[in-house]
Amino acid sequence: MREIEIPAGIYDLMVGHALSGSPLEVCGILAGRGNRVERIYRGKNVDASAVSYELDPRQQLEIDKQMKKDGREMLAIYHSHPGGPACPSAKDVSLAFWDTVYIIIGLAGGKPDVRAFTMENGTVSEAALRAV
Repeated sequence: MREIEIPAGIYDLMVGHALSGSPLEVCGILAGRGNRVERIYRGKNVDASAVSYELDPRQQLEIDKQMKKDGREMLAIYHSHPGGPACPSAKDVSLAFWDTVYIIIGLAGGKPDVRAFTMENGTVSEAALRAV
């Protein structure tokens, strides 16, 4: 089982991004070294949708350049489900082509629910997420 460790401050920024963007989905990238997140990159959802997301491709290139410059790698992609649970949708699974952790922030039900997954070749497995 893959594990990702997120400092509490970055975890709070990620959840805050999801809450502030509701009722639309938000997205972003978490970068770091090993399995420990060191930086959050809030993304622009060019879909501007409540049920799907696509990180702005130009922004994604800039984030990639910055990560390489800083000696970091992408550890996770996060996005929110404003009206749904923190579980991958069929579309999420079909579009998961990065070998990374996918974090979903479910906002249905009052308190944000944050879960992590790996999605490879249509197979979804839960990953361990630790906020430290």
